[in-house]
Amino acid sequence: MAFYECVFIARQDVSGTQVEALIETLAGVITEQGGQVTKREYWGLKNLAYRIRKNRKGHYALLNIDAPAAAVQEMERTMRINEDVLRYLTVRVEALEEGPSIAMQGRNRSDERGPRRGFGDRGFGDRDRGFGDRPERAETPAPVPGVSE
Repeated sequence: MAFYECVFIARQDVSGTQVEALIETLAGVITEQGGQVTKREYWGLKNLAYRIRKNRKGHYALLNIDAPAAAVQEMERTMRINEDVLRYLTVRVEALEEGPSIAMQGRNRSDERGPRRGFGDRGFGDRDRGFGDRPERAETPAPVPGVSE
């Protein structure tokens, strides 16, 4: 059997539980055909780069699959029929990744970066702009050349 990664986007109108049910349905199609789904990840509701069927957002999900080609074709046929699936992409890979995917690691990485820098933490607003070494201005204005009083 071959290894596949499948990412699909569901409509923004469906709920997260409906997307989980859709993932279970697609996993059931794979297991009926003699394959297995090794990893299921729900990435959440994200903005789309462009509108797809009048949707600006979509629910993203990933499936790692170990199955024959016929099972993947049946899963893709099921996704084409389902109105809730906007787009899908299935890619054959040499080996399946262990652990969370890059998209899931990105969620956890925000905690590791530390606090965000703001105006009070010597961020953008507090930097020295070089005005401290200017001489003080004179109280009387400088004479303008060519104008006599």
